[in-house]
Amino acid sequence: MPSPPPLLRLRLRFHSPRPLAMIHSSTSHLPHHLPQNQTENITQAITYHDRTKHSLTSGYARGPGRLDWANQPNPFLRFTPSPSLPLLHPTTPLSPHYPTIFDSFPSSPLPLSLSSVSSLLYYSLSLSAWKTTGFSTWSLRVNPSSGNLHPTECHIVSPPLPNSPYNSSPFVSHYCPKDHFLEIRAVGHQNLKLPITSDSLIVVFSSIFWREAWKYGERALRYCNHDVGHAIAAVAISAAALGWDARLLDSLSHSELEALIGVTKTYPPLPEPWPTKPLRGYLPWVESQHPDCALVLFPANTNFTINYPALREFVKEFSDSEWAGKPNSLSKDHVCWDVIYHTAGAIKKPADDKCFSVNPFYKSGLISENLYKDFRVYDVVRKRRSAVDMDRVHIMEKETFYQILLHCLPSGEVGPGEKQGRNFTVPFRVLEWDAEVHLALFVHRVRGLEKGLYFLVRNEGHFDSLKKAMRSQFEWTQPDNCPKTLPLYRLAKGDCQDLAKQVSCIQDIASDGCFSLGMVARFEPVLREKGAWMYPRLFWETGIIGQVLYLEAHAVGISATGIGCYFDDAVHEVLGLEGKEFQSLYHFTVGGPVLDKRIMSLPAYPGPGIDA
Repeated sequence: MPSPPPLLRLRLRFHSPRPLAMIHSSTSHLPHHLPQNQTENITQAITYHDRTKHSLTSGYARGPGRLDWANQPNPFLRFTPSPSLPLLHPTTPLSPHYPTIFDSFPSSPLPLSLSSVSSLLYYSLSLSAWKTTGFSTWSLRVNPSSGNLHPTECHIVSPPLPNSPYNSSPFVSHYCPKDHFLEIRAVGHQNLKLPITSDSLIVVFSSIFWREAWKYGERALRYCNHDVGHAIAAVAISAAALGWDARLLDSLSHSELEALIGVTKTYPPLPEPWPTKPLRGYLPWVESQHPDCALVLFPANTNFTINYPALREFVKEFSDSEWAGKPNSLSKDHVCWDVIYHTAGAIKKPADDKCFSVNPFYKSGLISENLYKDFRVYDVVRKRRSAVDMDRVHIMEKETFYQILLHCLPSGEVGPGEKQGRNFTVPFRVLEWDAEVHLALFVHRVRGLEKGLYFLVRNEGHFDSLKKAMRSQFEWTQPDNCPKTLPLYRLAKGDCQDLAKQVSCIQDIASDGCFSLGMVARFEPVLREKGAWMYPRLFWETGIIGQVLYLEAHAVGISATGIGCYFDDAVHEVLGLEGKEFQSLYHFTVGGPVLDKRIMSLPAYPGPGIDA
C-alpha cells in the first residue's frame, strides 16, 4: 500500500501548524500508586496505540496488504451440538416515537419473558436485511460493524425464564442472529440462584479478534472495541424502548467473565510462551472469544441493586456446569497478529470492590420533535444503514445540527450550576465512568452556521485542559442561537472540506456530507488514574456516541457512517495537540447518502414478522 501524500496546508484562519510532537511511551509520568504490572500494562497499551496509528509520513499501520478471500472468517458462530431456544419474530413493532426514548422510560416495563428477550435482541443485534447484487449476497445487522465483519458475540445470562423450557433454573445461552434463536450453553441446577431479580437479566459481549484482523491487521483491536460500544448502545436503546434500564457490571474481572460464558471450557488454551511475531497457518486458538463486558438489564425506575460477592459465588459455581457444543471453525487458515494478543492480555480488567449503583435519569435536550421524521423506534433501529458515499448536496438546518449534538451529551438538560460530564442520559447512562470523549467537528453544509472547525465539550470539567492543550489562536466562541445547554464552540472559520478529507485517509465521504468529526478522548491521564483496562473502554464510549449519530441521522432522514481509517497525528496537528493527554479514537460523517440502485434488499428473515 503506497504511503499517503503530505498533509494539505490548513485553510482555516490561524497560523501555520506546529510540528508534530515526538511519539514516546515513557513510563516516567505513570503514577507510583499503581502496581508494577499495571504500569507495564499501561506502557503496552500506549505502545500498541502508537504502533497502530496511520501516519501521513510513515504510512499505514501493519495489515495483510491484500484480502485472503478464501479465508474470510464466517460471521456466524455456532455451537454444536447444543439445545436451541427459538425466538419468535415480533409482529408488533416497538411503538414509541423515536425521540421520546431520550425523554423518559415507558411507564410500564415489559415483564421478562421469551417474547421480551426476543424483542430486545431483534431491535439491537439481529439481522436487519440481506443485500444482493446478483453475483454476491451478504447480511446486514441492526448493530453496525467495521467492514461489516462483526467480531462481537452476545451471550444471555438469564434467571429462570417463564413460559420456556428453562423456567426453573438459571442458564447461559449464545445468541445466533442469522436465525434469531438462542443456543443453550449451560444450565445451572435448581438450587443455584442467579443473584439478580427475576425480572432482570445479564448480557455479556465478547470479541473474536480474528474477524477484524483478517482485513485490518494490527489495528483490528481498535475496531473490535468500537463495535463493542455500538453493541452496548444498541442493547441499551432497545432495552429503554421496552422500559428497561441498563448498566455495566464493571466490577467483574476479565477472568470472571471468561468463566461466566465458558471460554476456558470451550476453546483450546493459548500458546505458552506467546508468539513474539506474526504467525501464519492453522491456528485454532486465534478464533477464541475475548470477553469484553457484562450489562445488567432491569425494570427502569426501580430500586435495583447487585450483590457483587453473591454474583461472584454464582459465577464460580456455575462455571463448573456442563457446557454444550463446540464452536464451528471460522476459517481454514489464520494470521496471528501477535501485538493484538499481547495488548489484549495487558488491558484485561481485574476485579474491584466497588458497589453497584445506578445514576439518576436526566432528559436529553430536545429543541422540537418536529425536527425528526415520524419514525418509531423500530423504524430507526432496524432501517439504519451505513452510508457508502455522500451526495455533496444535502444542507442540514442549524436546528437539526444542534439537536443531533444535544443527544450526544452525557448529562442532557443539566440544572442551574450543573455542568456536562456525568453519564445520566440514554444510552450513556450504561457507563460507570464520567464522559472522557469530546467531538472535533468539521462543519461543511449546515444552513445558518459558518463553515469551519467546531468543538463539542462533552465533559465541561475538561474545558480548561482542552483549551490549554489546543492552539492558542482558536476562538472558543459559541455560535449564534446555540442552545444554552449545548457546550459547542467555534474554533476557526473556513472551508475545511479538503482538510477533513485529508485527515480521514483521503476519503471523500469525510468532506461530502453535512459535517464530519473526530472523537477526541482524554487519554494517558485516564490510563494513569485508573489502569490499562480503560483503554478499550475509551473506544466503547466512542462507539456509543457513534451509535447515537447513526440513529439521529436516520431519524432526521439522512445517513451516517463511522470512519476507522484516519491519520491520528494529523488530526492532533490540526487541533494543536501534543503528547498523549488527548488522542483521536474514531471518526464519523453525517450527510445525504448516495444510494447504489444496483443493490437489491431482501427481508432479514423469512416467514411472518414485521419485516416480512
